[in-house]
Amino acid sequence: MDKAKRARVVRGGWRVGTADEFLGLTPEEAALIEVKLALSEGLRARRLAMSVSQVELARRLGSSQSRVAKMEAADPSVSMDLLVRAHLALGATARDLARTIGKANRAA
Repeated sequence: MDKAKRARVVRGGWRVGTADEFLGLTPEEAALIEVKLALSEGLRARRLAMSVSQVELARRLGSSQSRVAKMEAADPSVSMDLLVRAHLALGATARDLARTIGKANRAA
């Protein structure tokens, strides 16, 4: 938000803060969410770069296309374990995963 808009909002009696503050997240909870988002975004990018369909990835995981869609959307019902398994099913290495997770730290 630019400074002028922020000033107008505050003058209007509103409080300005971050999503973390609004949700009452601890730094650890916020970091975990950023990691999950990075893994979800990275999964979609890796899958598309490899020209693998959601259906094909689901077959490799023994899952469903709708579950893969939920993974890529960072649905809360998707575990971190499943996100990592999906990356590995697409040939990701530990170094690739570290790079993907590292993007969350740079974005935060």
